[in-house]
Amino acid sequence: MSPANPPQPNTSRPGPSQPGLSLPRQHFVLVFLALLVTAAGNTALQSVLPVIGREIQIPDMAIAVIFSLSALFWTFSAPYWARQSDVRGRRRLMQVGVMGFGISMLLCAAVILAGIKGLIAPLVTFALFTIARGLFGIFGAAANPAAQAYVAGRTTPGQRTAALATLASAFGLGTILGPAVAPFFILPIVGLAGPMFAFALIALVVVVALQMFLPDDDPTHMLPGTGQAGRGAVAAMPTVGGSSTGASAMAAEETTATGRRDRLAVTDPRIKPFLIYGFAAGSLQAATGQALGFFIIDRMAGTGIPAPQMIGIALMGGAGATLMVQWGVIRMLNLTPSQLMRWGTLLAAMGTLGIAFAADFYALVLSFALASAGFGFARPGFTAGSSLAVSRAEQGGVAGAVTAVNGACFVLAPAIGIGLYELVPELPYWLAAAGLVILSAYAWTNPLLRHSEAGE
Repeated sequence: MSPANPPQPNTSRPGPSQPGLSLPRQHFVLVFLALLVTAAGNTALQSVLPVIGREIQIPDMAIAVIFSLSALFWTFSAPYWARQSDVRGRRRLMQVGVMGFGISMLLCAAVILAGIKGLIAPLVTFALFTIARGLFGIFGAAANPAAQAYVAGRTTPGQRTAALATLASAFGLGTILGPAVAPFFILPIVGLAGPMFAFALIALVVVVALQMFLPDDDPTHMLPGTGQAGRGAVAAMPTVGGSSTGASAMAAEETTATGRRDRLAVTDPRIKPFLIYGFAAGSLQAATGQALGFFIIDRMAGTGIPAPQMIGIALMGGAGATLMVQWGVIRMLNLTPSQLMRWGTLLAAMGTLGIAFAADFYALVLSFALASAGFGFARPGFTAGSSLAVSRAEQGGVAGAVTAVNGACFVLAPAIGIGLYELVPELPYWLAAAGLVILSAYAWTNPLLRHSEAGE
């Protein structure tokens, strides 16, 4: 009688049951870095540009116009790049976005260095810098929808929400890292242009890493079980205080599941009050945030701390407060959208008024952090409230409307904030505080905003 056959070892390797639903950690890290470097570099630039403007004698209003034009270019180019992501491949569009950011930063650095050295006149510096910065507005928008689509196309529905939320946090993390590292790149030879040269180099490294280590993707690849390709959504340009609200991630997830993204008019009566609230809150934040660097230079001189470091510390404090609120406090308190909108604007009003009356740098940073925390409550409040106001099939459309509103906040508001600042330095903060109190009252009294109380 022959002996029993011994059990054979299992040589099969664990892996996804269907191709296309595997996203290795190292690939996700690369995609995350593509968004992180653009957000960090953008806020690093915003932390040193007020000082640069004063040194080269570029008017404060001109600095605001530069950012407004860049945001306007971003608003118009973002939908185009989101569509191109579907037909030209995700990795290629991520490289376009990061490379556009890197080239823009390199040209900005060269122009600023020439202006600081006196090689070109202030007016020429302003014109060339506006063109160089505009390249970021045109091409930088390509990275975000492509990154979202790459992640959405390689995760299961159960994994997708967490993956997209983590990806969206790259913007918030970048707003902390950018101002934190910018002062270390202000070196003797390149001076204030150093941070721009540094981020241009970092962008080049990220582009090469994407080419070498991120697998190329087929834009016609279909998600198993859905018959649709993973898609990405338009995102607002990363700016000071402009941490992600989650609208873009929500749009990417929904279009992946449904295969289409229905248009939803911003005048739709179900979401119009939320969008009015969001536009008003975002505009007040943009106006006061843009003036902050100049306010610090003018009011906090004599502290012994270099101006770029003071601005960076303040921006880090605000970004840290925003992330603390959005990553922890909101979940811990389980606040409804209505509560977020009501109390968020009141907190922001208190912090904004505190900036106007800050007697020292410590009080200013504390006030800006309080204001940022308030906006950190308010912005997700109107995003979630507008989402709850429509059906599941319309989530992509409402996310598009929310993203459009978030982008529009940074087109005119920065210039208005600087214009008010040039009249009276405290004026934008006084008016913003009053506006935020009115906005809180609007959230208390509007029936549709109050209807989001139960989270329905």
